[in-house]
Amino acid sequence: MITCIRSCAWAICWSESQNRHFYRNNVDLVFSGDTILYVGTDYTGRVDVEIDGRQIMAMPGLVNVHTHPSMEPSYKGIREEHGVAEHYMSGLYERCAVFMPDEHGQRAGAELAYSELLLSGVTSVADLSIAYDGWKNLAEKSGLRVWMAPFFASAKWYVDNRHEVKFHWDEAAGWRGLEDAVKLIDDIESSELLTGMFYPAQIDTCSEELLRAAKAAADARGLVMTTHIAQSVMEFNIMVQRHGKTPIQWANDIGILGSNCLLGHAIFIDEHSWLHWHTRRDLEVLSETGSAIAHCPNVFSRYGQTLEDFGKYRRAGVKIGIGTDTNPHNMIEEMRCAAICARIAAENIFTTTTEDVFNAATIGGASALGRRDLGRLAPKCKADIVLLDLEHPAMRPIRDPMRSLVYAASDRAVLDVYVGGRQVVANRKVLTLDMHDACERLEKSQHRMIAEVPKLDYAGRNVDEIAPMSFSRNISSTI
Repeated sequence: MITCIRSCAWAICWSESQNRHFYRNNVDLVFSGDTILYVGTDYTGRVDVEIDGRQIMAMPGLVNVHTHPSMEPSYKGIREEHGVAEHYMSGLYERCAVFMPDEHGQRAGAELAYSELLLSGVTSVADLSIAYDGWKNLAEKSGLRVWMAPFFASAKWYVDNRHEVKFHWDEAAGWRGLEDAVKLIDDIESSELLTGMFYPAQIDTCSEELLRAAKAAADARGLVMTTHIAQSVMEFNIMVQRHGKTPIQWANDIGILGSNCLLGHAIFIDEHSWLHWHTRRDLEVLSETGSAIAHCPNVFSRYGQTLEDFGKYRRAGVKIGIGTDTNPHNMIEEMRCAAICARIAAENIFTTTTEDVFNAATIGGASALGRRDLGRLAPKCKADIVLLDLEHPAMRPIRDPMRSLVYAASDRAVLDVYVGGRQVVANRKVLTLDMHDACERLEKSQHRMIAEVPKLDYAGRNVDEIAPMSFSRNISSTI
């Protein structure tokens, strides 16, 4: 079947010769099966299905390189203002110690998050999750291109006071986790839309031997390895105490960086203003090794933290993709946050442009995942296509529709989404998943998770003591 989106008012097309996206008007976008056949004007070939594009902008599907869909939806209403001052404002370690959704909650959360991703124009996603029953089936059902990255580690964090992060080490569990990851990844090898990714969880929770083994397994299969690194001041200080050098430099010394290495966050590098470290080598190391970073600005901005800055990393030659590390799972909002945080950090509006963040959300992510057929509207590329409603009030007036999308309309303008030529969103509705039912199940799961918090917290606190509500409840005085 040949589908033609006829006379798209606007399209973001790809120029191979110039290696960049560019605007075109009145474009015919034609695809068959999972592949784009034609991008241009006055298509005269056979057409089986024709779609009127006169009020539409077509763009390539967005590529999300870092997200935790099975976990983060359970934290809605909990983590947005949760932080620990003694952990340099991060709430990561305390939250991981006491908030853990069960498998029912993980499945519900993933279904909701996948739906949100599709509705914001994401067609490819790196899903970093603790493996749960039904993960593969749900990923396939979603219609997304999913890089399944099962968690494994040599240690787990725990806290028993307000100022330290401690570790329960279990090397055997780390090796078992790697073996299980290999089985899962090998099991999905023949899947059309699923790909494996090796995910030793964090640079501080994995032994050197486990990290090396994970990188070797990824190299042997031609896959990507990802890990969290330089994601907090606490982690930076822990790694300096262990090794006398920055997390980035230590990772380079043990040989795990490279063109198939995707680093979650990489914010607290040696020149970050919160650290006052004496070297200025980390950006050079990232660039020279060809390592990519997954930039997730939204979640860190809530802690009062930011990458310093996106534009500087880019100019240093560092490959950058964008992810949604927290709620909402909205790539367009992450693009906006990336641009604004970069300008604030640099005190310079020109440090990062809309084109820069769109590149990160498309070709940057595709490059990090080793795919030159994604993130582009061009013949022979995959038919991962997003259609935007130019009649939506937030998109008008239409002088520069990408700016209107990023800074005003966001996901409200996303009308239809195709992954590999298959329509997965139609008229703002996800066709593959039941978003409402997922919300109902997630609500019940969050109640169960919250009930367990006092049993897990070192001080026996409940959820309201750890993450107070925005307003007090049940005030009895007369207003």
